[in-house]
Amino acid sequence: MQPLVFGKPGEKVRVLKITGTDKVRLHLAELGFVVDAVVTVVSEDRGNMIVEVKDTRIALGRDLALRIMI
Repeated sequence: MQPLVFGKPGEKVRVLKITGTDKVRLHLAELGFVVDAVVTVVSEDRGNMIVEVKDTRIALGRDLALRIMI
C-alpha cells in the first residue's frame, strides 16, 4: 500500500484506504474517493495531481493525495 502520489500518468489504481481526520475523509468521500473506487492518474507534478474518478477530473494537492492509499 502506498500513497496516490506514487501513481504514474495513465495508470488506473484502486483506492485501498483513506487516512486523515474525519473531516478530511468525509471531504474525499464527497469527491468520490472511497475504498475500492478506481482512479485514473491524468498528470502529476511534484505530488500535485489531476486524477479522474467517477468520470470527473479533479485536481488534488500533495497533502490530499498523500491521504489516499492505493
